Amino acid sequence: MSSLTPREIVSELDKFVVGQAEAKRMVAIAMRNRWRRQRLEPELRDEIAPKNIIMMGPTGVGKTEIARRLAKLAKSPFHKVEATKFTEVGYVGRDVESMIRDLMEIGVNMVRAEEREKVRVRAEKHAEERLIDLLLPGTGKSPSYTFTPMPDPASPQVPATGVTSANESTREKFRQLWREGKLDERMVELEIAGQDNAAMSIMAIPGMDDMGGQMQDVLGRMFPQKKRLRKMKVKDAFTALVQEESDKLIDMDKVQENARERVEQTGIIFLDELDKVATRQDHGGPDVSREGVQRDLLPVVEGCVVNTKYGMVRTDHILFIAAGAFHYAKPSDLIPELQGRFPLRVELSALGKEEFYRILTEPQNALTVQYSALLGTEGLDLTFTDDALREIASMAQKINEDTENIGARRLYTLMEKILSDVSFDASDMNGKKVQVDSAYVREKLADIVEDRDLSRYIL
Repeated sequence: MSSLTPREIVSELDKFVVGQAEAKRMVAIAMRNRWRRQRLEPELRDEIAPKNIIMMGPTGVGKTEIARRLAKLAKSPFHKVEATKFTEVGYVGRDVESMIRDLMEIGVNMVRAEEREKVRVRAEKHAEERLIDLLLPGTGKSPSYTFTPMPDPASPQVPATGVTSANESTREKFRQLWREGKLDERMVELEIAGQDNAAMSIMAIPGMDDMGGQMQDVLGRMFPQKKRLRKMKVKDAFTALVQEESDKLIDMDKVQENARERVEQTGIIFLDELDKVATRQDHGGPDVSREGVQRDLLPVVEGCVVNTKYGMVRTDHILFIAAGAFHYAKPSDLIPELQGRFPLRVELSALGKEEFYRILTEPQNALTVQYSALLGTEGLDLTFTDDALREIASMAQKINEDTENIGARRLYTLMEKILSDVSFDASDMNGKKVQVDSAYVREKLADIVEDRDLSRYIL
């Protein structure tokens, strides 16, 4: 678990998310409290439950990005799911416990990847031997099935035959060629395990994900995976062999146990669109299963045991971060029991032109950096002037105010519109330089910004 202090967590989040200081502070405290909890006595540790959070704010202000970056910092299993995907038990749809099963799957894959990295050196060594066996059939070191009598210790040692020496010499030559990359494009036949996913998918029953997964496991044990020959390049075959050898070296029982502990103690579930399942008091029509979804969420958020194919998983200490725009509904429209499961609430502010300008300039993965790198692959040198970025930020705010406020996502549509001609012709502009200034921005967006009705549909 990460031992970053709350101040360091906020500093890391600042590299990717602009503004929203209050939300960053709240999630930083929640993450640090997990670190503190692990250092308590077991009796008290089990009594301390995570303080779940509701983030309120319009779309595109950074709710999802804060949660995703937080999970990455903590090296925690993270799963994002929309509350609107769930339906009340009895309707066709996913049940709420499926998000725990998905989180457990993510945790197992995360721990498996870490274990593979630990045994990578040994796996590559074994894979290299198998690859040379493929390149030189008949000269491998696999044990022969002919009987060879044990040598008499009292008798003089017989020197190795010339055939064995020649084979070893040939293997070493091929090993050297492979390490120098001279055999990467050669084709080999590799026997890999296959699975009839089409047949397995027939067993999937809508709304019964757990049963479908269990049936696949049972059938997988009853009918072992078929192996089939595939032709592939040597470099691709090596990658497949490394993965296969890694799986042989790692203990899957230990992986599952570690993954279950990590999910239970540090897992994070981001429950988006929670406001869409809130029952509005002034709504006269039927709310199909909205309140039912909330009641189904109650035991999972409060703490229960969910059956997964990797064993029973407790949800008592999983951190739930819910989010929603809450334009038409309010957190108070949720049923009281669910409100109590999310004691912390923070409102994220809408973004203005100053925040848009910072989004275009400050983050490590800023849009300007992305577009310059993308077009740089065509040999085109793309740069932006400071006044151009301020013009884009100002127009993004204006369009958000005049039409629908979609937050920072407005920058995507503006940048695509501004650079559409350059992107189309970039393959013919190798070695050229393009500088985007404020005049260029105004020229590309003039008709859209002036025609409010047109901008409503295009931007």
